Amino acid sequence: MFRFITTRFFQSLLALFVVISATFFMVRFVPGGPFTAEKAVTPEILRNLEAHYGLDKPLWRQYLDYLGSLMRGDLGPSFKYPNRTVNEIIGDKLPVSAELGLLSLGIALVGGITLGTLAAIKRNTWADYLASGFGMIGISVPTFVVGPLFVLAFAIHLGWFNASGWYTSADRVLPALVLGIAYAAPISRLTRGGMLEVLHQDFIRTARAKGASEARVVLRHALRGGLLPVVSYLGPAVAGILTGSFVIETIFQIPGIGREFVTSAFNRDYTLVLGTVILYAVLIMALNLVVDIVQAWLNPKVQLEA
Repeated sequence: MFRFITTRFFQSLLALFVVISATFFMVRFVPGGPFTAEKAVTPEILRNLEAHYGLDKPLWRQYLDYLGSLMRGDLGPSFKYPNRTVNEIIGDKLPVSAELGLLSLGIALVGGITLGTLAAIKRNTWADYLASGFGMIGISVPTFVVGPLFVLAFAIHLGWFNASGWYTSADRVLPALVLGIAYAAPISRLTRGGMLEVLHQDFIRTARAKGASEARVVLRHALRGGLLPVVSYLGPAVAGILTGSFVIETIFQIPGIGREFVTSAFNRDYTLVLGTVILYAVLIMALNLVVDIVQAWLNPKVQLEA
């Protein structure tokens, strides 16, 4: 186990270095710059701005300077927000996205696992068709369609919630529900497939032959193995859901890190783009490692090999 974790850690560091390097040079090669969207300024002011942020240096020197700052945990200053650092912006925005993500993750797990398990137990019945239909529709219809439909129905016509904002507890309901449904759909289908495979195993028939109730067979014996496909999916999914959805935060005007990432890309805010990409990369790599360990715990047949 220790060898596996150590090897994966160094592999993740190498992958993270590649992601940082590729992102650094790609954002620099995109047409335009962080100050092109500003009102027209004189060449002298533009040169002073570039000198202040170190953009007048050769690209290789900017790259080395950024890596040096990154080693100290400094993600650099933001070009869009004067006198603010990327660390401060992420520190302000990430808790909002994390709150949205945790609410959505709860909806996705509870709804997806419940529907998938019910569909597997009631195979080829109306319950199975209903759960499978939900999964198919949830996967096929994107959130940029579901989100406005929910706003139209529950905010504009019924008036139950605000159409946008992040001020009251009620403002959390619609975005969390839309984002949760988007992840509950694939989770329900993965749960159904995993449970159907496990429910035909010999140890399940043995448990039933011993007189175990159906609830005990499902919850105690089948669910542990049936959730293996879901656990594999949750690595990158949780990283995305905890840091917020770009689309959801834009539709509902939520001041989270996902919306900030989109804005920073349009503004050519190099350091903020890099900071959010690094955040996503670290979360995905860390959660994938956790997924591997959880899979080994759920299924002893799985061997952790570097």
